[in-house]
Amino acid sequence: MSTPLKDRLLRAETLAAAGIVVVAAGFLVPAAALPPMSALLPATMLIALIVLALALLISDQRKASKGEAAEQVTHSPKRVAGAFLLVVAYAVAVDFVGFYPSTIVSVPLVAWIFGFRNPAGLALATAITVGAIFVIFSLAMSQSFPAGRLWTL
Repeated sequence: MSTPLKDRLLRAETLAAAGIVVVAAGFLVPAAALPPMSALLPATMLIALIVLALALLISDQRKASKGEAAEQVTHSPKRVAGAFLLVVAYAVAVDFVGFYPSTIVSVPLVAWIFGFRNPAGLALATAITVGAIFVIFSLAMSQSFPAGRLWTL
């Protein structure tokens, strides 16, 4: 049995997916104003995000049309809030100390907070992540990342 339209549109996954589509589409406007080489990665990621959000939206609406109850989006709201704060702290850290130092600290920190406690695995994941970013963007594409205000005074 189908649920009323108002209830279907107020499901958490539907609202999240719609919000992601709107925000990502909004960010496509400034991305389109960038030089083509600089716009390639952000535009591709934003388009992929929109496609995935639309898939989530369609999936959730199909479940709603079958009368399935909406899933609880998070079982740990404090963990979600903490992850959001970590993203904000990372953005601030990139601005002040630069991309690479911030990433070297944040990759293992986030993994540790979310339960991965193997020090060798944390070091390997960090080395692979930062190394791959460096090889792909700095070496292969000759792109530079923010150095941070602290170092450019």
